[in-house]
Amino acid sequence: MSPLAVQLYSVREEAATGRPAVLRAIAEMGYGAVEPYDAHLDPEGLRDELAEAGLTVCSVHAPLLDEGRAAALAAAVTVGADTVIVPAAPGEWFADREGVELAAARIGEAAREAADHGLRLGYHNHWWELEQRVDGRPALEVLADLLDPSVLLEVDIYWAATGGVDPAELLARLGTRVSHLHVKDGPATREGPMTAVGAGRVPVVEALRAAPDAVRIVELDHCAGDMLRALADSHAYLTDLVATGRVSR
Repeated sequence: MSPLAVQLYSVREEAATGRPAVLRAIAEMGYGAVEPYDAHLDPEGLRDELAEAGLTVCSVHAPLLDEGRAAALAAAVTVGADTVIVPAAPGEWFADREGVELAAARIGEAAREAADHGLRLGYHNHWWELEQRVDGRPALEVLADLLDPSVLLEVDIYWAATGGVDPAELLARLGTRVSHLHVKDGPATREGPMTAVGAGRVPVVEALRAAPDAVRIVELDHCAGDMLRALADSHAYLTDLVATGRVSR
């Protein structure tokens, strides 16, 4: 069973004035892992601070579609990740089939280079891969069909809902390709402030039931209140779901 994790983009402002203290706070909430987004900037320092806090790395977001790929892959290895995630591709790539084919080719190229480093590669969605449709289907699903089966998917359930797709139904269709989930909550709009998981409109329980084996990563891009409190409340909510049997593990 993978521990609950936090995407460190959530605490970028808090970490700017003291990352070790923020990492300790995350561990004290009960989280066991994190997903860095900037490991390539200071891989050795981050590795040491995570070890001091008692946190592991479940995966890494990294610039994998540009000239920073080599450094990003090396950094992922340094911090102990086994999976690297493409955090986004341009929205215009998902407007038609030709664009999705381009996206698949570029992601596939990155996946092959990641494999040379002993790393798996995945892709993380925003709303535009679901809102835009190709051949009558959400573009993300067309992308999944075009990608090599070894390429994983990290489904962001908030952005899926924002893109007009039911997250649980999407996860059921994608099946075992989904290895990681970004679990976030709020109004399911592009600009509205996010909330602690369980306090918004996203059908979190149904999504977790649809992908019971995926790594669960809490991410709040921004929120109206205190971020650390929202992360603590999210952990409490998610662990209670398991304790009360509403979702497995």
